[in-house]
Amino acid sequence: MIPRIDACSLRAGDPLTLDALRVAAQEIGFLVLTGTALDAARVTAVIAAYRDFFRRPEAEKRAVDMARTGSNRGWGAAQSEQVDPGANPDYKQVFDCGFELAAGDPLRGLDLPVYADNLWPARPARFRRIVQAYYSDALVVARDMLRGIARAIDAPEDYFDDKFTRPMALLRGNYYPERPTWAGEKDFGIAPHTDYGCLTLLATDGVPGLEVQTRDGRWLPVAAQPGSFIINFGEMLEMWTEGQVVATLHRVKGSEQERISVPMFFNPNHDANVAPPGSGVVIRAGDHLAKRFNETYLHLKG
Repeated sequence: MIPRIDACSLRAGDPLTLDALRVAAQEIGFLVLTGTALDAARVTAVIAAYRDFFRRPEAEKRAVDMARTGSNRGWGAAQSEQVDPGANPDYKQVFDCGFELAAGDPLRGLDLPVYADNLWPARPARFRRIVQAYYSDALVVARDMLRGIARAIDAPEDYFDDKFTRPMALLRGNYYPERPTWAGEKDFGIAPHTDYGCLTLLATDGVPGLEVQTRDGRWLPVAAQPGSFIINFGEMLEMWTEGQVVATLHRVKGSEQERISVPMFFNPNHDANVAPPGSGVVIRAGDHLAKRFNETYLHLKG
């Protein structure tokens, strides 16, 4: 059973809500979040914007193809990612955008791929405005969620705050077409994997597809209508909290219905040390993500 948590109750520090979050973080790795400022209309609008983009002619999408870059910005064609080396490349399409540094930020001089400039298509005309507005508001929801996690692991509410001043936050539109007729046992919309970073805030169009692996190995469907969010936690946060928060395997096999989902991958500053506290080890968040991206995106593999 995936816990459902109300964002308002979480911000208020309701003890029962914090208990439910603690169970979700420590035992399941997933929850459904309701009652945020991103209502159903906002989610429906951003999903419609992504749908319009993915339906554009391929030549237009190729104009912002991330395969021409050294980063994950812009459009990714079907089979451009392979999250599980034991499976075939994922058959979904994606569109990625991320945190943009200010013009005078000294980090710009380091040419870090995790802070690369975004690539925006010329059409649909409103696409950039809608996606950027959603990105900004999703950051707020994700920050509030992470503050709740801090309380759930008995840390100060602001425990993570200073590590997220320039978050390596990636917003993605996923387009899962109808499952191809040629698809076999090794073909997935996205193969079984754990997320690489800290926290994922996932909006969907309501079409089922996501499955979570339970501790006894079963695959459990999890869904949320627009206005509710599926939250899960990544490898980085599991490492950072010494297992007080767990990362859980999940997948999308696909069905006879197309599906669009919009995850916000909320990750800390590039130089944040995400090693377990007191370990004496330094693991930079940017290095961890770069390694995992290089293992996943086919255009970044050596």
